[in-house]
Amino acid sequence: MNVTIRAYEAGDAESLWQAVRESVPEVSPWLPWAHAGYSMVDAMEWAHSRAQLLAERREFTFAIVAPDGRFLGGCGINQINPIHRFGNLGYWVRTSATGRGVASEAVRQLADFAFRNTELVRLEIVCAVGNQRSQRVAERAGAVQEGVLRDRLLLHGQAVDAIMYSLTRPK
Repeated sequence: MNVTIRAYEAGDAESLWQAVRESVPEVSPWLPWAHAGYSMVDAMEWAHSRAQLLAERREFTFAIVAPDGRFLGGCGINQINPIHRFGNLGYWVRTSATGRGVASEAVRQLADFAFRNTELVRLEIVCAVGNQRSQRVAERAGAVQEGVLRDRLLLHGQAVDAIMYSLTRPK
């Protein structure tokens, strides 16, 4: 599917809220913030806070949108380590848009953005061992699986193993 990533806008709040609410059953096991109580206020706070973080280059978060402008999900780079020049790359796609290559294309675009516009040399994708869909996205986007990290993620109060993938700056 042809998609675009773009900076979040304040006007994305309602579309974000709808996408999260649609996707809670599928997404919440892996992204605890996407829960049944996710509110319009949560979405508004998220959409409004992104511009400042982007301006300060502390996080690079983007909406994933279809050619017709439909909000499909989000992706971003956070937990940036400026000394060793790496960051965490994450993504999610609304349930009604899964299985069409949306996330893989967004990851490729985000990595291209990062390597063209930042000094980052490494992007890490950390997926819970049980999150096979996210693992397939990383692999389809060209990330290299590096290994299993024991008790790396805390999901719903439980430490779980995770698989580390990486994308590195082209040489």
